[in-house]
Amino acid sequence: MTRIYIASLLFFIFSVVSYIVIEWHQNSNQITNAIDNKISPDFIAESLNSETYNSTGQLSYIIDANRMEHYSELSVTHFEFPKYTLYPKNTDSPWKISANEGTLYNSNRVKLESKVALIATDSKSLIQEIHGKYLELDLNTNIISSEKKIEIKGIDFTMYGTGLIVDLNTKQVTLTKHEKTIFQPIKN
Repeated sequence: MTRIYIASLLFFIFSVVSYIVIEWHQNSNQITNAIDNKISPDFIAESLNSETYNSTGQLSYIIDANRMEHYSELSVTHFEFPKYTLYPKNTDSPWKISANEGTLYNSNRVKLESKVALIATDSKSLIQEIHGKYLELDLNTNIISSEKKIEIKGIDFTMYGTGLIVDLNTKQVTLTKHEKTIFQPIKN
């Protein structure tokens, strides 16, 4: 085989591969654009503030968010910077939970992501703050869970671990995997 024949063959193979890559890229962009055009929110709310009451007429939770987009086709509502104020049963002190992003599903389950913080409004609560990258909240039961890394701040301690279950009604906290605890006694 001559060098010209080998160079021609390599050029042909390069041309075919280039053509396939370009066609594949254009098709994937067309599919993405088609999906983006089909799935658009049914309605959008800016500066959302909503109160939800239970069947007995008691305040269950309040949601504030910078932006809310509802997709009925997907049965999903997406929030930007959601802030929930939760009113558990048998307590006068609400809990506040906030994040950069939140997704509410029809089952009343909320997935909160990016800089999630659960804050107690009761200054005497043993646990004052819980921080993580991801928490799930069940609005029906007031149970919060996560399988990710968690930081728990209390009156005189900070605890680190992975995995969490918090029942706001009973104030029971379960940490799946404890990593370390730092005690900082309160100075009088």
